[in-house]
Amino acid sequence: MAIVVGFIATAEGRAALDAAIVEAQRRSDRLLVIVHGSRGADEDEIDRAVDEARDLLDTSGVGFDVRHLQRGNDVAEALMGAAEEAGAELIVIGLRRRSPLGKLILGSNAQRILLDAPCHVLAVKPAQA
Repeated sequence: MAIVVGFIATAEGRAALDAAIVEAQRRSDRLLVIVHGSRGADEDEIDRAVDEARDLLDTSGVGFDVRHLQRGNDVAEALMGAAEEAGAELIVIGLRRRSPLGKLILGSNAQRILLDAPCHVLAVKPAQA
């Protein structure tokens, strides 16, 4: 089995990767990390995010594969497709903290993953500063 995690070089992405590493260690599973950039990210930014993810994973002792999501591809579809392909038992995503009004509307990618994923979903928020 595997655990799929979406990673972006933000506090939310790091929280998701940290939680996924803990789950992979606990379950003795491999991680499949899907790295994507923020809106408007250039290739250098995405390459730095891939390097950051690999650095965090290298010290974890967890087996992993890292995939770079090509610009223009749908993040939610990529994570759910990777989960189906890998027979994953868990998808881990990071959520942004939102204002009370923003809590009424969950991010569209997160909402689609939570509602349509073929497996369990763990949604995490970064620690408050």
